[in-house]
Amino acid sequence: MRELYQDNIQRAEIELSSLEKKINKNSLLRLAVILVGGAALFKIFQWNNIWLLLVVVLMIVLSFAYLVLRQSRLEKAKADAQAFLRINKNEVALGEGKSNIYNEGEAHDEGKHPYVSDLDIFGAKSLFAKVNRAATPDGVERLVSWFVKPTSKEEILLRQQGSTELRDKGEWIQQLQTKLLFNLGQTTNIRVFLSRYLQDGGLDFGSVLLRTYVPIAPYLFVAGVLFSLLVFPIWNILLLLGLIHLGWTLALAGKVSHFSSRIDKIGATLIAYSDAVKMIEEEHFSSKMNQNLQQNLKTEQQENLSVAFRRLGTLVDKLDARNNILIGSLLNIVFLWDFKQVMAIVRWKKSYEGNILNTFNIMADFEALISLAVLQRNHPQWTVPVILDDVNKDSIVANKLNHPLIPIDKAVANDYSSEDHRIALITGSNMAGKSTFLRTLGINAVLAYAGAVVCADRFELPIYRMVSYMRIKDDLNESTSTFKAELDRMKFILDLVAAETDTFVLIDEMLRGTNSVDKYLGSRAIIKKLIAMGGRGMVATHDLQLASLQDDYPGILKNYHFDIQVEQGEMLFDYKLKDGKCTVFNASLLLKGIGVEVGN
Repeated sequence: MRELYQDNIQRAEIELSSLEKKINKNSLLRLAVILVGGAALFKIFQWNNIWLLLVVVLMIVLSFAYLVLRQSRLEKAKADAQAFLRINKNEVALGEGKSNIYNEGEAHDEGKHPYVSDLDIFGAKSLFAKVNRAATPDGVERLVSWFVKPTSKEEILLRQQGSTELRDKGEWIQQLQTKLLFNLGQTTNIRVFLSRYLQDGGLDFGSVLLRTYVPIAPYLFVAGVLFSLLVFPIWNILLLLGLIHLGWTLALAGKVSHFSSRIDKIGATLIAYSDAVKMIEEEHFSSKMNQNLQQNLKTEQQENLSVAFRRLGTLVDKLDARNNILIGSLLNIVFLWDFKQVMAIVRWKKSYEGNILNTFNIMADFEALISLAVLQRNHPQWTVPVILDDVNKDSIVANKLNHPLIPIDKAVANDYSSEDHRIALITGSNMAGKSTFLRTLGINAVLAYAGAVVCADRFELPIYRMVSYMRIKDDLNESTSTFKAELDRMKFILDLVAAETDTFVLIDEMLRGTNSVDKYLGSRAIIKKLIAMGGRGMVATHDLQLASLQDDYPGILKNYHFDIQVEQGEMLFDYKLKDGKCTVFNASLLLKGIGVEVGN
C-alpha cells in the first residue's frame, strides 16, 4: 500500500502546482478587469452615453463576479488537494511508526476501565492511534464506543461486512476523508451547535406583513427602476422606499442578530458537510449496514439531506453579508435581505430539524467503518475473525496470533486454543513474553469485537466481557498504596466474574505489592476462587509453585510457559508459547549483567 500512497502524494503535489498557477493567473485577470474596466468607464463618461455606460458597467460586474466565483472554486480545489495530500502523507508516516494526525484517543485512556489502559487501547502509539481515521468529534466518539465495549454478534458481523465493502473503495474512502478533514482541530462540535440552535424556542421570526411583503419587495423596486428609465422618473419615491426598507431592518436588527450571532461563520462548514453527505448518497453499496445508513440520509419526503445541509449553509452565508455595512445596507434597501434570509432559515428549521441531527450520527458510523476499512486495506495479511455464539461451550482458537502494535519484522506469532481448559496459567522468565502474549490476545479481541480484522491467520472466539489486571499502581491523590490498588482491582474483577458469566480475565502477576509468601498464598487462593466461580481467562506469573494447580484441576487449568535458551552465558528469547510449566528462569543472569552476583 505504501507505493499507492506515494503515487497519490505525487499526484496531489502535481495538482497543487497546477492549481497555484491557475489561482495566480486568475488574480491577475481580476486586477486586469479592474484596471481596464476603470479606464473604459473613464473614457465612456467623456462620451456622455448612458446606455453604453450601463452595458460596460454590467460587463465589468459580471466579469469580476465570474472571476471571483472561479477564484473560490480554485481555492476550494486547492484545499481539497492539500487535504488529500495530507491524508496520504499521514498513511506513509504511520507506516514508519510516526504519530497519527487524527485523534489518538488520549482523553479516553481511563485506568479504571476493565481493560483499555492495560491493553494500550487509547493514547500515543495505541491501538486507537493506529486505527482512527475519524475527523469529526462524533466519528471519534463512535469509534471509541466500539473499542470500549463489545456489542452483539449481529452488529459485529454488520460492521465486518460494511468495512470490508469499503476496503475495496479505496479512492472513494480517501475522497470522503478529504471532505471531512477540515474538522481536525476545530473547537466547535457542529452537531452539538446545531442541536442547540434548532432547539432554541426563541428562534421565531416574521409577522403576516413581513411574510407577505418581503417576497414582493425586490420586484417592486426593480419595477420602479424600469418605470423610471422607460416611462417617467420616480427616483424620489424609490429613494424614500429604500430608506423605509433600511430603517425597518435597523429597527429589527436586534432580532435578526439573535439569528445571525448564533450561526454565522459556519456556512462554509455546513456546505462542506453537504459535499460529504452527497458522496454517501450517490455511492452504490451492497452491504446491509451501508445500505441502511445510506437510506437514512433522506427526509420523510425522500429528499436527500445533503440538499438540506447545503441550503442551510447557503442561507447562513447570505445572512453573513449583513456584517459588511456597505453591502448589507444596499442589499436591505433593495431586497430587505436580512428579513428574507432569516425567514428562509425559519422555514428550513421547521422542515428539517427532525432529520438533520441524525445525519451526524450516520456520518459518525461511516467514519468509524472507514477507520476499520483502512486498517484492513493497510494490512491485507490480517484476517476477519470468526465470532462464535456460546461463551460456555465455544473456545478461543488462534493461529499465528501477533500483537498489532509490534512491527511485523519484530513480532513473533503464537498459536493458542482454550478447547481443553478454562484458565491458562502461564509461567516464565522475565522479559520472555508472558505479558505481551496476554496483551496480544486481549487487544486482538478488542479489534474483533469492534468489527475489525485481527493480526492473525485465524482467530475464533465468542463474545467475552474482557477485564484485565496488569498495570496496577498507587494513587497519591486517593492515598492508595500499590497493594491497596491491587486489592481494589482484584475485588472489581471477582465481583464482575460473580455477576457476569461471560467474563474473561487477563491477570499479569498478582499481588506484587506484598512479600513472596503472601503473594503465593494469595495468588493460589484467588485462582481457586476464580475456578470455583466458573471463571475463565489467563494468568501470568513468575511463581512456579502455582503450576501445581493443574494437578488439582485437570481439564480446567492448564500450564503454559515462555522460556529462554542460554548459550555461552547469553540469553536467547524465542517468545514462543509452549505447553507445560517453565523450568528456566533468568533473574540471576540479568542481575549478573549489571554486576550483581547471586550466590548459591
